[in-house]
Formats: sequence, C-alpha cells, structure tokens
Amino acid sequence: MNMKLRSNQFHKTIQIILLLTLFSACENRSGHIRASGEYREVASKVSDAIHYEMGDKALNAVSIVLVKDMEILWARGFGVEDLNKSTKADANTVYRVGSVSKLFTDIGIMQLVEKGEVDLDAPITDYLPEFRPRSRFKREITLRQLMSHRSGLLREPLVGNYFDDDEPTLEATVKSIIDSDVIYAPESKIKYSNGAIATVGYVLEKLKGEPFASYLRKNVLLPMGLTHSAFEPLPDITDRLADATMWSYDGRVFDAPTFELGMSPAGSMYAPVVDLGQFMKVLFNDGKGPNGPVIKKETLQLMLTSQFNDGKDQRHNVGFGIGFSLSEQGGYKRVGHGGAVYGFSTQLYALPEVKLGVAVTSSVDVTNTITRRVATYALDCLLAVENGKPLPDYEKTNSVNEKTVALLAGHFVSDNGKRLKLINKYGTLYMENDRFQTRIRQLNGRLVTDSQISYGSPIDYDEDGRSVTMGGTVYNREKYLKPMPMPNAWQGLIGEYGWNHNILYIYEAYGKLTALIEWMEKDILTEVEKDVFAFPVKGGMYHGEKMRFKRDRNGIATQVQIENGPIFFRRDVGVDHGKTFRIDPLEPVGVLRKIALSASPPSEQKKNDPDLVELRTLDSTIKYDIRYATTNNFMSAVFYRSAHAYMQRPAAESLVRVNKKLKAFGYGLLIHDSYRPWYVTKMFWDATPDDKKIFVANPENGSRHNRGCAVDLTLYDLDTGAVVEMVGGYDEMTDRSFPDYVGGTSQQRWHRELLRRSMEAEGYTVYEAEWWHYDYKTWNDYPILNLTFEALEQ
Repeated sequence: MNMKLRSNQFHKTIQIILLLTLFSACENRSGHIRASGEYREVASKVSDAIHYEMGDKALNAVSIVLVKDMEILWARGFGVEDLNKSTKADANTVYRVGSVSKLFTDIGIMQLVEKGEVDLDAPITDYLPEFRPRSRFKREITLRQLMSHRSGLLREPLVGNYFDDDEPTLEATVKSIIDSDVIYAPESKIKYSNGAIATVGYVLEKLKGEPFASYLRKNVLLPMGLTHSAFEPLPDITDRLADATMWSYDGRVFDAPTFELGMSPAGSMYAPVVDLGQFMKVLFNDGKGPNGPVIKKETLQLMLTSQFNDGKDQRHNVGFGIGFSLSEQGGYKRVGHGGAVYGFSTQLYALPEVKLGVAVTSSVDVTNTITRRVATYALDCLLAVENGKPLPDYEKTNSVNEKTVALLAGHFVSDNGKRLKLINKYGTLYMENDRFQTRIRQLNGRLVTDSQISYGSPIDYDEDGRSVTMGGTVYNREKYLKPMPMPNAWQGLIGEYGWNHNILYIYEAYGKLTALIEWMEKDILTEVEKDVFAFPVKGGMYHGEKMRFKRDRNGIATQVQIENGPIFFRRDVGVDHGKTFRIDPLEPVGVLRKIALSASPPSEQKKNDPDLVELRTLDSTIKYDIRYATTNNFMSAVFYRSAHAYMQRPAAESLVRVNKKLKAFGYGLLIHDSYRPWYVTKMFWDATPDDKKIFVANPENGSRHNRGCAVDLTLYDLDTGAVVEMVGGYDEMTDRSFPDYVGGTSQQRWHRELLRRSMEAEGYTVYEAEWWHYDYKTWNDYPILNLTFEALEQ
C-alpha cells in the first residue's frame, strides 16, 4: 500500500491549489464545454463552490456537467487527473461511477421487459432456476424487487463482493448468493443490495448468451451515445481514468485499488461526465438516443415511479423507483443515483419535470457529501435562472476558534445512554458519535458538521460547555473515568481483518463490541450468541445482518464473516503486547554506523544555545527504559553506551509538570528516548524500508529529537510499577501506532488519551504517526545536535 499521512500531503495539496488557480480561467480549452449567456454566471458560481471544496477538503479532481433538455449547458474539470504528471482534469476525464452503474443495468433489463422476454413480477427462478436462496418467507423474489432494493437479500455476496479483489466471474458471484439467507420478507422493506443488482445483470448475461459488459455497452451505452463509457476497463477509456485516493479517520492517505468487482452490474461502470450528461439528455428526450429509441417513454416513467410504497405520494420522495432513487428539490421530483467505489464518488441528479440535470464526480473516496452538495447547489442555480431569481450563494464554513475548541473538547452522554465525543485534533474540532466521525466548523455563528462525509448538522452548546445538543438530543458532559476492563470472552476478537484496501476493525468501546467497516461506518454490535453479533437493526449499510467469528484452538479469532457474505481474515498487525517490533535493517548496523558517523548534519541559521539537562536531575520519579541503550528496540542493536534522557531545559521542566499532574490519576511517566544524536537518526533512516519511513525522521531535515525537544514516552502505574498497555507497542511500525487509531479497547485508548491530554496541556504536540512521540512547542528555536551521550556527560 502506498500510504502517507494526511499532513504529509501538504505539498501535494499546495500543488493542486496552484493548478486550480492556473487552470481556473481556461474553459475554452479542449475537454470543456463553455457556458454561454445567462448560464455563465451559474458556471462561475458553481466553479467557485468547487474550488472552495477542493481547497478545503484536498480533492484531487472534480468534474461536472449541467444539462437542460437536449443541451449540455456547461461541462468542465478541475484539479489534476494524473497526479504524477499533473495532467489537468476536464469533462472527458474518466471516473468509476460506482452505483450509478445500476441505472444502466436496470435499463438493460427493462428493454427485455418491453420485448416480452422477461416479466418484472415473475419469480426470478423463471430465468435463473437455480437461484433459490434459503428463505423462511413464502413470497418469491422478482426482478422488480431486485431492482428496487426490496428483495430482502444480503448487501454483499460471499464471492465478488465489494471487498473481494480476486475478480471472480459474474456467474460465480451470483451463484454464491444461493447459499445465503433472505434477510427480510421480499417487498417488506428497503434493504440496499449490491448482490441483488449483480443478479439482475446475470439474468441479462444468461438470457442473451453474451458477457454482461459487452452486451450492455452494445445495447444500452452506445445507443444512448455514451461512447466513452463501459463496464470493463477498455484501454481507450481507462487511459483517461483519474488517479484516485483513499483516506481514513486516523489520517492515512493512499492510492485507491483498481481491481474489477465481481458484482460488476452493481458498480463497475467507467464514464466521463459528458457521457453522464448525454444520459440525462436521453432521459429528457423520453428514452430516445441519437439514433432512435433506447427505451420507451412509458417504461422510463415506470422506472421513475416509486415501487412498493404502500400508497404514498407517487410524485416525490419515496425510496426507489426501478433503479432510480427518488427525492425532491425545489418542489419537483428529483431522480438519480449516487455512486461510491474505491477512490471515486459520484452524484447524478435530474429534475424530469423541468428537464434540468447535473452530474458531479470526484476522485477521492467517500466524498459523496461533497458531490451531493455541489450537485444540489448547481440545480438550485439552474432553477433560479428558470424562475428569474438571483442565484443563491454556496454555504462556506469557517474554522472554530481555539477558545471554543478547548471549551468543548471532551466526552458527553445523553439521558438514554447515547454518546458523543468532541475531539481537539491539532486545533481543529471533530465530533464522533455511534456512527461516524466528522469535522466541526462554524456557519453564521453556529457549529455545523462539515467534512467529506457529513454536512450541515448543527451542534448547539451552553456557554460553559457542559452540554451540547445535536439532532434534538441533549448530551451532558461526563467525567471520562477509566473504563472497566473488556469482557474476557472478547479478548480474542479484537483486531484487524480483511485487506489492505479495506480493513475491518473490531474493537471495544464503552463496553460494546464495535465494528468500523468500509473505513467510515461505525456499527455497535449486539451479541446474539457466543461469537455471533448482530449489526444495528436501524440504519447502516448492513442492518439486519450478523457477524460470525471463527477462533483457533487458542481462542483467537482467525476470521469473521458477515453471515453468508464476505469473509474477513485476521490481519497480522504489529506484535503481541509486551513484545518488541523489529525490522531487518537494509544494511548491517556496523555499515550504517560507519556511514552515519562520517556524515554531517544539515546546516542551519543561528539558533539558541543548547541547554540540555538530564530529566532525572529535575524529577527522580520519572522512570527510564531507554531502548536504544539496549538491543530491545526495532533494530535489535545498541546505539547509546549509557541510558540517559536529556532535553532542553524548558521542555524538561514542562515534562516534570506533566509527571506531577499524572500522579493524581495514579500514573507516572516512563521515558524511552529523548535527545538523540543526529547520526543515530541517519542510521534509523538508512536502515528502514521505504514503506515504514513515516516512522523515522529524514536526516536531511533533522529530527526534533536531535534538537532535544522531542520525547518518546508512555505511562506506568504508580502502585504496581507496571507499564500500562496501549493499543500498540513502542516503536511499532504499524497503523496501531497512530494516535488516532480507532482499534483496541476502551482502557487502552483511555490511557493513550490521558497521556495526550496531559502532554498537550504543557505545550507538547503528538507526532501524527506515533502515539508515544511528543514535540515541545519551541523545538525550532534549538539547533540540530550530533553530540554523543559521552560528550554530554563530560
């Protein structure tokens, strides 16, 4: 995995912003359709909104198309398509459009309905005789149910699911669903299912005797005029595919995977926004493509009509039609679909009654909140033009001031036990509830959510920060006491499962086993029986489903399966608690030492004179475990001839204050390392593989350890003298070391948070990749030093 941490993306973000500035006025170039007349102001306002979102959320590429009736009003791209070459994105940049694919799969089936080759309400077994998932319900599954997410099938199949990078066939994917249980009675409730649409696509493949991707392109995409779209990675299309990026709550940024989904009819389409614009022209033209009808007007109207809505209003916002999601905007029915697939986010909206449409695509994972916001705003602007009204302004938030961040940071609980956490991350306020984590910003004097995954939910608070209100629920501040130990029965379940590209985290929080799935969704699990846990009944992607763990003879879970669906195998992460993480150095230690001792630190401008002091001379209760004076470290080699901990005096005095305050909680500080000669930093860098270099400092810049203003430390229990257990071990070069890593137990994270709050209160900042590494605020005032401990002792 090509992994970086978010702040290490600073230079890339600056590059993107510079490119945005450079390209912002270049709408006449090839690859763009320039707005004209009264729509030029619309293009300008929407462009400004996109620039704002790209700068605020560090997006790589965004493309947009606006449609009115049979005309593309405006289409262009922003940012960069190829991150290595800085190739400009435009309206012909190709994106993976995720679940927008479902619309085209369903149109393919509806063509067969028109020809009388299939019946929407006939049992699916009429077309796939072997498709008989286990069911306790009498009602049989039909195509209509499958295409409106009313079949009751599981979300992801066992094979060919969203996680599966083996690229199985569509046939293998659908056949794996047969050995599963129907979760809800067909038609009884909406249960979004990728497996259902994979099955629809397989019906096409079986009935027509042709691979799904080629059939659909020949019979749906090309007749509609979508000449640069496909359900498979054709070279002439993917040559323009945007580079896509993934991100995580703990700060990682990495390249998106590019494997093909086995459930391709549900989410594997490649398309530029100009083709999505062409698709909306077909919708507005009653199903007619450039060369004639692709689908009948009556059939299209049926697809845009709510299905199984128990007599509710057919005109507006009621669930799903056939394929299309239905909602409302400006008093008009709004149809369309969103899409999210590794590194890509898409939103397509159309207002059929006034023949206005928009599609927005992004090349950053799970940024659908942004694509929806921009798409909604663009339609609002188009409606304003239609109605002769002034164009609305795009809402832009501001950062929350430091005083408010400090006031609100903490833990809150409602009367019914719901929890909410407000977090101070390097001066930015974040909110974490039982579903997700999001940044908090300020809008018109009020706090609101504003991140890649949430926007506009207000948070109110009283003037002393004792309570906050969100979603109508009042949360009162609670004293965050040390949590109770986790139940022993869960010990073997905690950990990471799955793939590098999509990790399932199982952890304990507030006495509940919890899952973080698909990077963003938190689910509090309910124990049904030993090693079987249910997802929440309401909300979430996997509602109604269960997780089943399988343990080895030692009681450690080796896998967890979403029942009858994807299997996640335990990942080998880090080392067992109490053991030391180690690497194989790229060169022998002796060779590295010789090279480092012959090198010189980087030159600097004049700094303050060093004033290094031994920590124990200021506070004898600070304990030492100086790892680099022993072989008990990640390189299994001795680097210091004696075990000392030196720091610049202001940093050392601050650390003494931290140690004193921690005694009230029953803890003290244990030091692993502090001042480090520059040559040792160079040895670490030269020894460490590239994929782990985020855990060591680049000697070209020097380390804050070299300046005597960084310290590696943990906590020990004053009563027992035992070192406390954190989520990961010292010098562990895995994501468990990230200070915002979500996994582990409540007690482990409580210890980590206690250390962080105590250190930050005295002017220290935690390093983004290591929970144990803290830098003092005046580090840049001191020079890079290369003095050995022996020299300091003289």
